Amino acid sequence: MLLIEDDEKLARQVLACLEEGGFSTTWVSNGRDALAENPRSFSLLILDLMLPGAHGLDVLKEVRRESEVPVLVLSARNDTSDKVRALELGADDYLTKPFWPEELLARVHARLRRPVLQRSGLVEAGELAIDLAGRRALVRGQDVDLTRVEFDLLGALARRPGAAITRAWLVENVLDPERDGNERTLDVHVSRLRKKLGPCSEYVETVWGVGYRLHVPEAA
Repeated sequence: MLLIEDDEKLARQVLACLEEGGFSTTWVSNGRDALAENPRSFSLLILDLMLPGAHGLDVLKEVRRESEVPVLVLSARNDTSDKVRALELGADDYLTKPFWPEELLARVHARLRRPVLQRSGLVEAGELAIDLAGRRALVRGQDVDLTRVEFDLLGALARRPGAAITRAWLVENVLDPERDGNERTLDVHVSRLRKKLGPCSEYVETVWGVGYRLHVPEAA
């Protein structure tokens, strides 16, 4: 893992917590050094926002240009706007300081249990499979007939399984700007998508106040 945190005392506490959890962690204390790291070398990034050298959100944007590695934001900033902005830029989770070490470990484990997008472009969530390259969705092995927008919506969620994707991002990047693309229209498409997914409809979850995510059931 890569820990990006400028507070040395807190960083050492997090490192000790992760070590006890069995994780090998690299620590950098500023945004400039974080940008010099290859995000593909890590299974997960833990990122503070208020960093010297480069702001945490700028680090997050650059990481998302290069990699789909999960990012857990760990910040003292607890305003809803900060959380939404981080999620909008591609963060997978947001934990505010102060925090319990047990909660940090639980969130790390939860994020790592979720599947990472494979090069084949296939994402599996329970009985739902999404073939991103072939633009196919299958429920219990049977093809589901989706419109372009419905598949693009499902695909956007599948590219970041388990992560909350904001409604504003989905409107801007999935809906047709030439038509009546707005959040109300998005909700209609989500409703239709859920109906078509049938027994897998609950996998498209609403994240209240943020947007939607693809829920990935844990293996029994």
